[in-house]
Amino acid sequence: MEDILVLYYSRHGATRELARLIAQGVDSVAGAQARLRTVPPVSTVCEASAPAIPDTGAPYAETRDLQECAGLALGSPTRFGNMAAPLKYFLDGTSAEWLSGALTGKPGCVFTSTGSPHGGQESTLLTMMVPLLHHGMLVLGIPYSESALTTTNGGGTPYGASHWSRKGESGETIGPDEKTLAIALGARLARAALALRAAT
Repeated sequence: MEDILVLYYSRHGATRELARLIAQGVDSVAGAQARLRTVPPVSTVCEASAPAIPDTGAPYAETRDLQECAGLALGSPTRFGNMAAPLKYFLDGTSAEWLSGALTGKPGCVFTSTGSPHGGQESTLLTMMVPLLHHGMLVLGIPYSESALTTTNGGGTPYGASHWSRKGESGETIGPDEKTLAIALGARLARAALALRAAT
């Protein structure tokens, strides 16, 4: 089985739900299995530290997860059109993996959630691709052959899976098209990883 790392940060749960759907897509491909990991929040108090194991949810990521994975799905809520600081902080600590080429030639994709319409989903997805490109990864998106890409109302782009959480409205949960696209992206990533491994 090839491990596909689904690495995310989530503050209110929507990005975590997208991560679970992407993992479902990964797990739907024979020969691949999702490895869900998160990152701890960044404290403004320098002396504070997160517990070694989170109380709930996925375990915290370690750089060895990057070394051991056959592919990577990277997810974050939007923060002014960019990824959240905790995920950026984790990625900023991956110089050793960059130097060793641990991610070079592996497929990667990105996903995000935002609390407002036009809240920076696409710019967040695009800027999240930059570290993947620096690591030498092969970046995947969602092709328009996925029909849900043309019918979704609020989330889903060719750059990656996305979600508009509609805070305070009845439609706060991830919609059916958004679910379809997240699962499809996870499956596409898993198939790409297996094909690349078979070719080497």
